[in-house]
Amino acid sequence: MDFDCIVIGGGHAGIEASLAVSRLGFSCLIITQNPDCIGALSCNPAIGGLSKGNLVREVDALGGEMAKLIDKSLIQYRVLNRSRGPAVQAPRAQADKREYQKAARRALESQKNLLIMMDTVIDLIVSEDQSPKVLGVLTARGHKISSRTVILAAGTFMEGKVFIGEYEARHGRLGEEASLGLGTNLRRRFFPVGRLKTGTPARIAGNSIDYEKLEKQDGEAAQAFSFDLINLNQTFLPQLPCWIGYTNSNTHEIIRENIHRSPLYGGKIMGTGARYCPSIEDKVVRFPERTRHHIFVEPEGHYTNEVYLNGCSTSLPEDVQRDFIRTIPAFEEAIIVRPGYAVEYDYIDPLDLYPSLESKRISHFFSAGQTNGSSGYEEAAAQGLMAGINAVLKMKGEEPFILGRSDAYIGVLIDDLTTLGTKEPYRMFTSRAEYRLVLRHDTADTRLSPKARELGLIDDSRWERFMQKSQGLEVIQQIMAQQKFSDGEILKKRLVRETLNFCQLLPQFPDLGAYPAEWVERAALDIKYAGYIEKENRAVEKMKKMDFIKIPQSLDYNLVQGLSAESKEKLLAVRPITIGQAARISGVRQGDIALLLLLTKKT
Repeated sequence: MDFDCIVIGGGHAGIEASLAVSRLGFSCLIITQNPDCIGALSCNPAIGGLSKGNLVREVDALGGEMAKLIDKSLIQYRVLNRSRGPAVQAPRAQADKREYQKAARRALESQKNLLIMMDTVIDLIVSEDQSPKVLGVLTARGHKISSRTVILAAGTFMEGKVFIGEYEARHGRLGEEASLGLGTNLRRRFFPVGRLKTGTPARIAGNSIDYEKLEKQDGEAAQAFSFDLINLNQTFLPQLPCWIGYTNSNTHEIIRENIHRSPLYGGKIMGTGARYCPSIEDKVVRFPERTRHHIFVEPEGHYTNEVYLNGCSTSLPEDVQRDFIRTIPAFEEAIIVRPGYAVEYDYIDPLDLYPSLESKRISHFFSAGQTNGSSGYEEAAAQGLMAGINAVLKMKGEEPFILGRSDAYIGVLIDDLTTLGTKEPYRMFTSRAEYRLVLRHDTADTRLSPKARELGLIDDSRWERFMQKSQGLEVIQQIMAQQKFSDGEILKKRLVRETLNFCQLLPQFPDLGAYPAEWVERAALDIKYAGYIEKENRAVEKMKKMDFIKIPQSLDYNLVQGLSAESKEKLLAVRPITIGQAARISGVRQGDIALLLLLTKKT
């Protein structure tokens, strides 16, 4: 074999997949159409956000790279939902896009066992027997490269097509050629391939904007995303503000008058877009009662004058984009540097994947990221990391590494995709997780670092720092638990009753000044919500019992008497590996789950 693993694509899924494979001691080749675009932030120049920030910190806790990349390129930091409970809070950071890409490429190029190749994969090399197995890839330039495993992480490039009004081109990103051939060949191999659509807004020259007419949005004091860099006192780039503006009735009128020129409404785009992230034309059509919509003006970095108009995704013609943007106060003289556009691309139905992200059709072939129907950098990175880990475990002949819904947002993400499937771009939300309080972003290292250590993704020095933090948290909690105030009230009662600024705690606990503020806040939250966390943990234990009961993969549901016709159809489509997964399939009745439980006890 030429390589142990080949990773197709240099986006966020490809980065994490290739680093995981090579860090675990296996040779890896990452094939990308343009090495200069490794780690590109194709859409918004930001990492994290609600639930997405949790994913980033979980990737970091498992030894992944995304948190370190954003820490090296961070130009504004905020914790969203500060006014609400900790279960729905999450960090978000604006990125200097060029610095992020530079850091990503450095991480790949400096990694032992990892090589980068510029080419386009057009087909898989597969064994021709009753149990097909991937043997390598075929590239556009005619290279046949063998490997023990292959991970597909092509993002929006597989048979991609870009639309701007009447204009269309075979691109995966504006100005970058699509990956043609692979999607067609996957269809030829009877993979369930569909089409999805996503979009992005125009980028505007920052010096053509009147910022006096916008609301300024400054960030908070920057903090590291990476748990390890918190311990190492990470320094940051100079911070930049964001701005907020609003559309108006004139904006909406121009869009309505030209809606027939939109490829989305004109019937050119057949792929399904995301309901939760509509284009500006979608917003105007679907919400006619709204007189204005937010526009978030976000810097793309220190290196450029361009700004990103978050909330203004569009595929309308360029002249229409210019006209409606100039109706927005502060943008009367706006100059469009890059137009907004929609991109339609191929994806594999994730029901065709095991929870390990391995294909059910071809063994040793894995898929991650937008190729699985998900949306977002963070979702892609999480899947890439898990695919990389499981590709290694497959080569070692070991059981796959699967996170449960109570272990991590990553577990929720992959379980949703492989159990429920998706017909539109899937995005992670806090509401998708049943155990949000257990899955707080600040607890990701405690939950997952021991698992990463066991896998071999955490080195000795980082593990030592993690153990120091764990011991420090225990000491902090002991100090807090022993403290009584003048009225004899203990801290826990006061925390439960009052909303305290954790900095206000420090004068009452002088011994805590020796510990990082992040540790003190974490310990205080654990004390404050201990009762709720204990309640969630009891529910978790009940769910885990169902997820520990394996279903034989050889089970023929058609021969199981008593199963409803609908349940048979759904179970055959998903092929769940546990009773818990079967119970989460939409349309499978509780009576059918009881029947499956009886069958598993007999086997």
